[in-house]
Amino acid sequence: MKVILKADVKGLGKKGELVNTSDGYARNFLFPRSLAVEADAQNMTELKNAEASKQFKFETDKAAAQAVCDKLTGQTIKMTAKAGKGGKLFGSVTSKEIAQKIKAEYGVDIDKRKVTVSDIKAFGTYNASVKLFNGIVAEVKVQVTEE
Repeated sequence: MKVILKADVKGLGKKGELVNTSDGYARNFLFPRSLAVEADAQNMTELKNAEASKQFKFETDKAAAQAVCDKLTGQTIKMTAKAGKGGKLFGSVTSKEIAQKIKAEYGVDIDKRKVTVSDIKAFGTYNASVKLFNGIVAEVKVQVTEE
């Protein structure tokens, strides 16, 4: 019997897959536990619509990330920090501060974990990478100056 899985089933398949099982396994185990539905015409149409919706969402998210990447790539983020003698900063400029500055200047909400930058403990210009989507990375420059 062909069934569409509604949840991951160990040894059988992942959610949303169309699999072939024995009639007894489907009727006695999968259906009572709401792990699967029979693959009739209506359920097959719903499965195809769900896959199309998922693909559309993926493509729109990727296009939005690419637009943000084009907006950010090559930009210089200007940061100010306090320093002691010899131009050495008190603390450092973190990825959290860079993400907040990008949000303030460009209106793009970025998670601090997506910003990759080497330790910034002195004044100067540094390169930073902002991962926006799987395979889409914006390269920005971070310029640190004295307050």
